[in-house]
Amino acid sequence: MKPNLLMAIILPAFLCLDTQQTAVSKKTGPFKTDLSQNPYPFIGSIPLPAGYRRVREPANGFGEWLRGIPLKKDTRVRLFDGTLKANQSAQFAVLDLSVGKRDLQQCADAVMRLRAEYLYLRGMYDDLVFYDNIGHPYRLGSNRDRRHFDRFLEGVFAGCGTLSLQRQLKVTRWDQIRAGDVIIRGGSPGHAMMIADMAVNESGQKIFLLAQSYMPAQDIHLVVNPDPGSPSPWYILREGPVQTPEWLFPSGRFRTWP
Repeated sequence: MKPNLLMAIILPAFLCLDTQQTAVSKKTGPFKTDLSQNPYPFIGSIPLPAGYRRVREPANGFGEWLRGIPLKKDTRVRLFDGTLKANQSAQFAVLDLSVGKRDLQQCADAVMRLRAEYLYLRGMYDDLVFYDNIGHPYRLGSNRDRRHFDRFLEGVFAGCGTLSLQRQLKVTRWDQIRAGDVIIRGGSPGHAMMIADMAVNESGQKIFLLAQSYMPAQDIHLVVNPDPGSPSPWYILREGPVQTPEWLFPSGRFRTWP
């Protein structure tokens, strides 16, 4: 991957498309229809479809932390050099996180970035480890100030990618995923996205949000549901492939952290 430096910031403490998906998604609201400005301050404030409630997350857990990530008012996705991404139709909202000044924070990098920020801010240093393609571990070490943490991230992003991250993660069943889990297809090219939030209705049907970066390095953003005509970013959880705006994941691609 890319030997570049991430300009990290400290976060606040904070498919198969079918008639069923179309019917549910068109009941959602009150979602914004003007995509030029985002009215939702953080992930956990994005409204739910009628009849759904957010899945309860453990206090101080990864899922709860993800819900507290702030969102930018500007819904445009920018690349690492400040220019606008060519495709501005994939995102629902943009996470208020730095992307850096170089072509670094791509798909797997964004997933590892979110996980690393959570562990670092919670002081869970022993869990802060990623592996490259030959199994070499990247650990923070004994110096844990922010400058050294940023250097640690630099090494992770330079040495790790979708293939190594897929090997590190554990396979999980589609009906057992939780916020913070990953959908991934390792390779070159490959892609990885994070489950950013989940909700459930009275019948047990679950829905979820997906966050991604892409190539070249760009803002981490929540993607829309490509169901035509729907402003909802929520995906219905079901067995089978997952179609996102810029990638199709085959069945069985959900992973969880060891």
